Amino acid sequence: MRYAKYFWLIFLLFTSAASATRPTPVILVFGDSLSAGYGLAAHEAWPDLLQQRLMHSPATATWRVVNASISGETSAGGLSRLPAVLAQHRPDIVILELGANDGLQGLSPTALRRNLARMLDLVRAAHARALLVGIRLPPNYGTSWNKKLQLTYADLAQQRRVPLLPSLLDGIETRADQFQADGLHPVAQAEYRVLDNVWQKLQPMLVGAHSP
Repeated sequence: MRYAKYFWLIFLLFTSAASATRPTPVILVFGDSLSAGYGLAAHEAWPDLLQQRLMHSPATATWRVVNASISGETSAGGLSRLPAVLAQHRPDIVILELGANDGLQGLSPTALRRNLARMLDLVRAAHARALLVGIRLPPNYGTSWNKKLQLTYADLAQQRRVPLLPSLLDGIETRADQFQADGLHPVAQAEYRVLDNVWQKLQPMLVGAHSP
């Protein structure tokens, strides 16, 4: 019995040490002003709301959200920044939300597709999983770019076999009361709907991941 007691003591010490040294899983949000929380307090943006939601469930409480989004970011800018960000934070999941500024600036759809594809490849090479997030431009920008955007996201998600959220702003896109005065960025209350959109695709990626 004495040896059994020592055995369980050693076992408990070993499992405690293993838990202490297990790296904290990281979700990297890599996007533009729609993810950076433009015009909002830091705690109001959907990535911060995501961190709060994760902490309220024992199954996801250990996950840490790193928001590396920058207002005004294009796909080209994102591509240039991504290698260093991946090396710094070593994420398990990357939520890639870029393309809106490419559309607003009338940049090449071909370049957007190429840049997003390279970023998805970089994420995979870093042994992380990607969630690709699409966006639709306001109706006054015309339907041509929106069609090209949606085709780009859908084709890339299929080719790279990654989950896709077709539109970050689904459910609020046509509601003027859900946007700030510029008509482009959601108000604080609308960020909860944005979070729900992301959560619908993100939650299945968390199931079983980094379980104790």
